[in-house]
Amino acid sequence: MPNTQVVVIGTSAGGLEALRTLVHQLPAEFPVPICIVLHAAPDAPGLVADILDRSGPLTAVHARDRERLIPGRVYVAPPDYHLLVEPGRVRVTKGPREHRFRPAVDPLFRSAAQVYGPAAIGVVLTGSLDDGTAGLWAIKQLGGISIVQDPSDALFPGMPENALRHVNVDYVLPLADIASLLVSLTSRTIPAHSPAHVPRQVAVEVKIAMEHNPIDAGLEQLGDPSAFACPECHGVLLQLKEGNRARFRCHTGHAYSIASLLAAIGEGIEDSLWIAIRSLEEGQLLMTRMADHMQAAHQSEEAVRLLERADEAKRQSDVIRKLMVSREPIAVEDE
Repeated sequence: MPNTQVVVIGTSAGGLEALRTLVHQLPAEFPVPICIVLHAAPDAPGLVADILDRSGPLTAVHARDRERLIPGRVYVAPPDYHLLVEPGRVRVTKGPREHRFRPAVDPLFRSAAQVYGPAAIGVVLTGSLDDGTAGLWAIKQLGGISIVQDPSDALFPGMPENALRHVNVDYVLPLADIASLLVSLTSRTIPAHSPAHVPRQVAVEVKIAMEHNPIDAGLEQLGDPSAFACPECHGVLLQLKEGNRARFRCHTGHAYSIASLLAAIGEGIEDSLWIAIRSLEEGQLLMTRMADHMQAAHQSEEAVRLLERADEAKRQSDVIRKLMVSREPIAVEDE
């Protein structure tokens, strides 16, 4: 167990400005390392570390695999990689996506809980849906400290609200007050402690994020098969229990909360409807052109039948397009 503390921060929508504000307020002598996950697209240019490096006195870098953790340094998850911690160092991995994201907040938080126990400080900032809730729950289970931005102060309150709904959070406060709290918490001496018992579910999920085979890691012992398929790989999802909260993982390791699973299903529905529209319109175009050829070849009856079928394809396409414009997304604001 490392002697120092670690601060782990997770955020999504609205997170870059929140992080800039936070690191700007931290002092140059901040005594512990900070690890950050901000949701990003896989092909994002990777400028977050540079922006944060210019935003305050602390050095900020994109984490490199097995890099040593240095007090007062900010480690940012690179695009399309999970960021985790091991004793005294960071890990950067290509583990399965969680909540449709890599990097995701939960893997970082779980690894900090497993390695640092009571010396882990988890912070959830602005963001949509609920990444970070399961990880913050793990931090609390292993004696760490949990901090959540006041939802009324967050540009996007979803992540803070879900964390507060499912975790017995230690501190809820505006963004402007979080830096001073971190300074206070990290100035204390952490009493020596024996390593806590790490729940099997936390240990298995950290292994999965570390690129272990989920079956070999023990995933099948964590839950029961559900009636649902993984939106990403279409494998059967196992249902996991975490307190009073249900989550899902497939055999390849993709992980979802109820909210992120519904969001993924909604995206799949929209993709399927656009495919149907495209196919119908391509069919309409083909039948119309074939009818023109038949008219030129004096095959009038066949041309009329093709035009009738083309009109029906257009009618069906118009109906689906209207549905696309008017349908409400399949999602939940909370669980």
